[in-house]
Amino acid sequence: MRRSGSEYLFLLPMAAALALGGQAQREVPARQQFEATAESLRLAIADLAETFGARYPKAKDFLGRLEALERQLLDASPQETQKALAALLALQREALAANPLVCGQPILFVVRKQYAPDHHNTETMFQTEELPTNKFTGPGALKAIDFAKGGEVRTLLDLPKGVVRDPEASFDGKRVLVSLRNDIKDDYHLYEVGSDGSGLRQLTFGKGVSDFDPLYLPDDRIAFSSTREPKYCMCNRHLMGNLFVMDADGANIHQIGHSTLHEGHGALTPDGRILYDRWEYVDRNFGDAQGLWTTNPDGTNHAVFWGNNTPSPGAVLDARILPGAPERFIATFSSCHDRPWGAIALVDRRIGVDGKEPVLRIWPASAMGFVMQGNYDRFTATRPKYEDPYPLSDKYFLAARQEQGEQMGIVLLDLFGNEVLLHTEAPGCFDPMPLAPRPRPSIIPDRTDLAKKEGAFYVYDVYTGTGMASVPQGTVKAIRVVESPEKRYWTSSAWDGGTGQQAPGMAWNDFNNKRIIGTAPVEADGSAHFAVPADTFVYFQLLDADGMMVQTMRSGTIVRPGETTGCVGCHDNRLSGTPNNLKSAVARPPSPLKPWHGSPRLFSYTAEVQPVFDKHCLKCHDYGTEGGKKLLLAGDLTLCFNVSYTELRRKGHVKVVGAGPADILPPYSWGSHKSRLVERLRKYSDEGKLDPESFDRVVTWIDINAPYYPSYASSYPANLYGRSPLDGKQLMALSMLVGLNLAARENADQVNLTRPKLSPCLARIPDKADPRYEEALAIIRAGREALAKVPREDMPGAKLLGIEAAREEKYQRLLQAEAEARQAIARGEKHRGKP
Repeated sequence: MRRSGSEYLFLLPMAAALALGGQAQREVPARQQFEATAESLRLAIADLAETFGARYPKAKDFLGRLEALERQLLDASPQETQKALAALLALQREALAANPLVCGQPILFVVRKQYAPDHHNTETMFQTEELPTNKFTGPGALKAIDFAKGGEVRTLLDLPKGVVRDPEASFDGKRVLVSLRNDIKDDYHLYEVGSDGSGLRQLTFGKGVSDFDPLYLPDDRIAFSSTREPKYCMCNRHLMGNLFVMDADGANIHQIGHSTLHEGHGALTPDGRILYDRWEYVDRNFGDAQGLWTTNPDGTNHAVFWGNNTPSPGAVLDARILPGAPERFIATFSSCHDRPWGAIALVDRRIGVDGKEPVLRIWPASAMGFVMQGNYDRFTATRPKYEDPYPLSDKYFLAARQEQGEQMGIVLLDLFGNEVLLHTEAPGCFDPMPLAPRPRPSIIPDRTDLAKKEGAFYVYDVYTGTGMASVPQGTVKAIRVVESPEKRYWTSSAWDGGTGQQAPGMAWNDFNNKRIIGTAPVEADGSAHFAVPADTFVYFQLLDADGMMVQTMRSGTIVRPGETTGCVGCHDNRLSGTPNNLKSAVARPPSPLKPWHGSPRLFSYTAEVQPVFDKHCLKCHDYGTEGGKKLLLAGDLTLCFNVSYTELRRKGHVKVVGAGPADILPPYSWGSHKSRLVERLRKYSDEGKLDPESFDRVVTWIDINAPYYPSYASSYPANLYGRSPLDGKQLMALSMLVGLNLAARENADQVNLTRPKLSPCLARIPDKADPRYEEALAIIRAGREALAKVPREDMPGAKLLGIEAAREEKYQRLLQAEAEARQAIARGEKHRGKP
C-alpha cells in the first residue's frame, strides 16, 4: 500500500539536519553523514519503487549499489570512508534524479541574478520613475532542463539586458506565462511563450506600471499582481502591488484585491481559489504582518489562510498546496527586511493557522529555532537560504537554494531527509517547476456584479471569538466600519515614533490615516448585517451604548460589488464551520450605514477633535494657565503635529495600540475605555458640561488609534518629517541659536508656528535683548508665513504640489482605466485600453 507523505514527516531528523550542503556537511564526520544519507536514500528508493513501479525501473540496481557501498564502509579507513561518501552522494543524485516526477518531463527554471537588496522583500520590481529603478540589472533567461536526457538544457527566452521572472506553465504544459522586462528603461509586463520557446506574445502594456506573478485560472483567464493602483508602503517609500485578473488575450484587466499594501505570489488551490501572500498592517507593526490569504478568482471571499498573527517569520511567501493534501502547504519563511528568500517550511493548517506547532518540517532544519523566536527579521540568519518551493507531490519538492555567494541552484528535497543539487549555473537558478500537464482545478462561478457600488457583510455573532465570551450579551450595540486608505505619496524625510519610518509623519506611533464610513446596528442576539462600499479596504469595530470601542479588527477586508460575505464572529476560528441556524440580522436585508457626523471623509485631528478642546477646554488649558502647566490643549502647530496632540500622546492621557503587536488582543485592552482623558470627559458629560457629539468625537478619535493627519500628501516633502515649513538650513540655524537639536524627535514641540513667541525653545535665550532671540524668532515667524502661503495637510486649503500632484494624476488616470474596464465587462464587452 502506498504511504502518504504525512507518515514520513518526522523520520530521520539527523538526516534532515545533515542535508544542508556546504559548510554544514563538512562539519559532520564522514561516517555519520554516510549512515544518515544511506538510510534516507534507502527510504526514498523504496518509496519511489512502490509509488511508480515500472516507471522507476532501476530501483533494485540502486539498492544493490547502496548495499555494496555500505559493505565497503564496514572496515574502511578515513580516506576510504571519504571515497565511499563521495560515491554515495553521486548515487543519491542519480537515484533521485531518476524520480519520474523529476525526469518524466523537463523542469522549467529562470536564470538571473539574485535581486538587489532593498528595504523590503516586496521590492523586486525596481520600476521606472520610482526610487530604486537603478537597482534593476540583467541578464536573464528562461530555460528548461531534461534529466531524462542527461540534464540537457535548452533556452526558451534569452534577455541580454533584461530579466524574465515568475514563470507559470499552462494546464496542458504547452505554454508558459512569464513577467518580462527587456532592459532598465522597460517595466515588467506579462508575456506568453510556447513550451518550445516559440510564439512569444506580449499580453500587458503600460509605461510606469509593473505586472508580475502571473497564474493561469481554471477558466483560462489570468490572475497576476500589478502596480496599476500605485501605492506605497506606509512604513517607507517603496511601491506596492495588488491582485488583478484579465482575459487570456490581455483584455478586461480589472482589480480584485484592494489591500492597502501588497498582494503577491499567487498560486491556485485544488478547489480553484487563489492562495497569495498579503502584507498589510492596520493598527499593528509593519514587520510581522505578511501572511497567507485566499480569494476566489473574482476577488470575493478574501480570507486569512495562515500566519497573519505569527511574529516570526516576518513573511510567508511563495506558498503552494501539496498535491493530494489540501490543508498542507509548502512556503518560504522569510523576513521583512530581506530579499524574498529564507527557509522552506512544510505546514499543516489543520493544526493551527498561526504559530510553531503547525510547522512540520523546515529546510534547513536549524531554521526551526527561528519560528516564533525573535522578531520579523529573524530568518535573515538562515544559512543556506532557499526560495521558490514547488511541490512535486506530498513527499518531493523542488526549490532554489543558495550555493556560492548569492548564486542559487535547483535542489530536490524530500521527507526522507534527502537533499540533492540538481542543477546550477551563473548567475543563478530560480523558480523550478515541471513543464508538463497538470490537473485543472474546478471553476468557481463569478459572484460579482460590477454594475453595483456596494456589497454586504454579515457577522453571525459578535460574541463569538477570542475574548468576546467575557463580554456580557447585549453590551455591543453597533458595529463601526472604518476605511484604512492607501498611501499615494511619500517624502524623503520621515517621522519615526519608535515603530518605523512614517514618510511623511502621520501620527504619534502609527502609520495609518482613517476614514469613518459609518455604523450599523448589532441585534440583541449578536448578529449584524450591513451594506459596505465595494472594493474599499475596511475594518470593523464593536461599540457599546456610549459609542465606545469594545473590540476592534487590526486587519482589513473588502466586499466586491454585489457580494455578500461575512464571518462567524469576532476573530473567528478559520478552521470552524458555519452555523446552520440563521440569526435575526442575517435573515433580513442589510442595514445602510449611518454616517458619522456628516459624509465619510479623511479623519483630521485638527478638524474633528481640536474644535472640541477649543470650545470646552482651552480656557483652562492654554498657555499661561494653571491647567496648561499640567496639560496644554491649544491647537498651535508645531514642527510635525499640534500642541494638544503632542501633549496628550506624550503624557499618556490616551491609551492606544499604535503600531501594535501581531497578537490578537482581548476586548477593552486599549482605546477610550482605558484612557485617562475619557475618564475626565465622562465626568464633564455626566455633569452636562460636555455635549454628546463632542464626547463622541474625542472617544472615536481614540478608538480609531488616535490618528493626526488626514492624508499622506505633503506640502513640504523635503523638510523635516515631511511636515515642517522650515527647511534644513533654517532648522539648523535655529538649533544653533537656541542650543538645542530641533531635528530630534523629542524636540518636535519646541517650535510654535502659530504663536511664535510661545515657542518653548526660545526660553533657552532668557534675555530677549540678546540678538539671538530676535534672530531665532524671525526664523519661526518665517515658518508661520510659509504656512500662510502654503498650508500643510493639518490646515484648511492644503493642495497637492509638484511630484505629488503628478503622482495623483497618474493614480487618477489608472483609476479611470479601471473604471472603463469594469463598465465594459458589465456590458459584456472587451476593453483593451492601455494605462
